[in-house]
Amino acid sequence: MKIPQLIKIKQYFNNEKLEDVYQTAIQEVRNVGLQIKPGDEIAIAVGSRGIANLKILVKAVVDGIKELGGEPFIIPAMGSHGGATAEGQIEVLESYGVIEEYTGAPIKSSMEVVELPGDGLENKVYMDKYAYEADGTIAINRIKVHTDFHGPTESGLMKMLVIGLGKHKQALEIHRYGVYGLRELIPPTARQIMKHGNIIMGLGVVENAYDETAIVRALKPEVLEQEEIKLMEIARNNMPSLPVVKLDVLIVDRIGKNISGSGMDTNIIGRIKINTEKDPEKPKITNIVITDLTEESHGNAVGMGLADIMTKRLKDKINYQATYENVITSTFLERGKMPIVADNDRIAVEYALRTCGPIDPENARVIRIKDTLHLGEMYVSRAVLDEIQHLPNIEVVGEFVDIINENNELIKF
Repeated sequence: MKIPQLIKIKQYFNNEKLEDVYQTAIQEVRNVGLQIKPGDEIAIAVGSRGIANLKILVKAVVDGIKELGGEPFIIPAMGSHGGATAEGQIEVLESYGVIEEYTGAPIKSSMEVVELPGDGLENKVYMDKYAYEADGTIAINRIKVHTDFHGPTESGLMKMLVIGLGKHKQALEIHRYGVYGLRELIPPTARQIMKHGNIIMGLGVVENAYDETAIVRALKPEVLEQEEIKLMEIARNNMPSLPVVKLDVLIVDRIGKNISGSGMDTNIIGRIKINTEKDPEKPKITNIVITDLTEESHGNAVGMGLADIMTKRLKDKINYQATYENVITSTFLERGKMPIVADNDRIAVEYALRTCGPIDPENARVIRIKDTLHLGEMYVSRAVLDEIQHLPNIEVVGEFVDIINENNELIKF
């Protein structure tokens, strides 16, 4: 089969970003008015998302606490990730460079939790034992559009306080209610944790469309929810997208937990794969091909079920225990189902083209992206280029090329 040639384009978005992330973050810590006494032990909750400059942000918070006389330590705040084990969650943090040698704070990892008062909530409320026993807890998280639901607060500090700080036990407790748990129960549960726990600050981060740090904001508990709602709107407006609303084939070079909690951002690909939720109205993509899994995922291939075809290379990297624990905890089983497996990249793309209906492959609408986090550069087919080349934020780079080499692999991006 003749695979259509593609041409590289650049897609331009708002690129405002912070020039000095460390200085901005530590100044936020200094200015927020933390009441820390000398010798106070302060837990810093750090998650498993692939946040830009994460280790720098953590170091800034650590240094800011030390300036006030506190004794900071880091805890993994990531629900079922890292295989839902204390050791696995340390490995996830270390893969992001969050290590004591760099940050200046030790990591204390445990899956043990303390139950907090629910005050009438239908779900139980939990908090990491190390964090609960500390003199104060700070959460660090990126604020962005969620891949499972939409509401005033989605993926951010409120969710981190619940699913992250509550560890695997809280993740199971919330996820057993499905999307209702995420949308309706996270906000009141986070309020209970701020009321009965020892939360002293959240550090909210917003990124631009290029996965770069645009905003860093230190928030006291009494304003955290209201301010997160404002930051959520900024994040929503910053979100990148594909340049067209209809595709025959989308080729995604890699999926992974550091790319999105669902491996691929469902808002980008137009697929949610949750029985109770409607897929986004756009984009509409007939077939999605995934070819690799990021190292930072440690074998967790959650989200592979969002695709139609994958390569054997990706399949061979899957850690099924880690993947299934994450999928089953979420209760969204479709996302853990394995797509058709192709021996190599060429066969994967051919399978996709052969099954998209009565179209001439030469005229197929095809886009290739690195992943759903990075949409500033992509390869597009002639049919797509004809539709978008007049747009002011599109720049054509180079010429049409064969995207599969003689070894049946995708060419380098």
